[in-house]
Amino acid sequence: MNIPHVHLAIMQPAGYVHSLGFLDQARYFRYQFRRLGAMVTISKNRLREDAVNFVFGAHLGFPSEWLRRHACIIVNLEQLGQGGASVSPEYLALLRRAAVVDYEAANVAEYANDPTEVQLVPFLHAPYLDTGEGPALESRPIDLLFFGSMNPRRQAYLDEIEANGVQVSRFDAPLYGAERDHFIRQSKAVLNCHFYDSSRFEQARVFQCLSLGTPVVSELRPGNEPPAAFQNSVFWLPQGGLQPFFSQQFGRPAFFERARRQLETFRAQDPVAAYADLLAFATGFHSTWVRTVNVQVWRPRQMNLGSGKDYKAGWLNVDVLARAEPDVVLDLGQPAAFPLLLDGCRGGRIHLEISSLERVYANNVLEHVPDLPTLMGNVLQLLQDGGEFQIEVPYEGAPTAWQDPTHLRALNENSWLYYTDWFWYLGWFEHRFELAAFQWLDARLQPCDKSHAAFMKVTLRKAPTTLRERTTARVMQADFGGLDDDLWPLEPWVEDSIDPPGAAPGVVPEPACA
Repeated sequence: MNIPHVHLAIMQPAGYVHSLGFLDQARYFRYQFRRLGAMVTISKNRLREDAVNFVFGAHLGFPSEWLRRHACIIVNLEQLGQGGASVSPEYLALLRRAAVVDYEAANVAEYANDPTEVQLVPFLHAPYLDTGEGPALESRPIDLLFFGSMNPRRQAYLDEIEANGVQVSRFDAPLYGAERDHFIRQSKAVLNCHFYDSSRFEQARVFQCLSLGTPVVSELRPGNEPPAAFQNSVFWLPQGGLQPFFSQQFGRPAFFERARRQLETFRAQDPVAAYADLLAFATGFHSTWVRTVNVQVWRPRQMNLGSGKDYKAGWLNVDVLARAEPDVVLDLGQPAAFPLLLDGCRGGRIHLEISSLERVYANNVLEHVPDLPTLMGNVLQLLQDGGEFQIEVPYEGAPTAWQDPTHLRALNENSWLYYTDWFWYLGWFEHRFELAAFQWLDARLQPCDKSHAAFMKVTLRKAPTTLRERTTARVMQADFGGLDDDLWPLEPWVEDSIDPPGAAPGVVPEPACA
């Protein structure tokens, strides 16, 4: 089997901390695929054109055009259907037309006509987490830990437990990854209770706790059958069983002995066969996709000058630094001869040509660029007529303007005049920018007046110069703004001799005006 490169992409809207919750499941996929011989990478918001992409968190935003340019399998971790998560119609439409892998069979009916077409995989023991780093259960300082989003239903459940004399510890801010796992390893047990009325067991989070060597106490509602792999690995609290469990069992020697047996039972759970089937499916899917999809050179319509945390899904993200993980490493602050055919950082090729972009965005970029006029000229060339350059920069009058040691300049409301009114200073002739919008922003990026401004939000629009503006440019520029060559078909005598009629050979006649 010729296994393709596997890429795991976690969707994260700008600044959305809860996308970090998908790291647990992505790492589990990576572990399972690697043990099966696949090369696997993980990134945030970025897909690869040279891989089969598993997308986590697509309900948070997924550009539809990505399905045309990338081989994608959507990983659904949302509880769907009656009493479940409220997801957008766009997300359900995406699940109906894309290849999907799910962890819960009850979700599948919400988007698949044929349930057998959806791959199902569990989240079970993760050996890479089973390091034995935590102290003995009896000596752990946290009695019962709860983490996750809070709603009235969960709050009432936690209140009932605390009314029985057990303190439930919670984080005062979201924690994920190793930072959260540190506290899980310090806990005698983790509490799992349902957020949604659908009350499907949250194996995608419980497996992490059990793999870390921490017992899990879980709510069990009537009519909900626990997954087989967890039936003998979790402390189950059926309706009405909360008070006797916490008053008679929790924290006693028998509880810890049973917890160790349950953790050992969970260690024996290995879903390698399910992930082998998933990898075989992904390999076949990718092979078919490559044969049947005619992937063209990408001609983007929108460009983001920046990457890193400012990466914009579906846009062409360019940066001068490879470590920012852009789509292409490109310095538009250097002279460029368009069109450019570029190799993308994650496979594929990108074609940039004059007048091809509808929009360019630069968020706190221009203050770092050594040769700003060159960058502005390149952007002007790339934008189509009427295309917009959307800019956010620090305002020079704000205390924050020079706090970044990499800033090369500060800007104010007059910093745009050379690109709008005095364009001819830059050697521009046929096009210039016009100021389409201007707004002061405070330190929280909210609109404000100038006295409270920390940033400027500016929109420049590409506009053809008028006849009068071109005349001004011819007057003000060092040259005449470009003249036609005035080539004309040569007179017949030129074909016979370089000497004009009536002139002695090699003698240049005096001008008629002499």
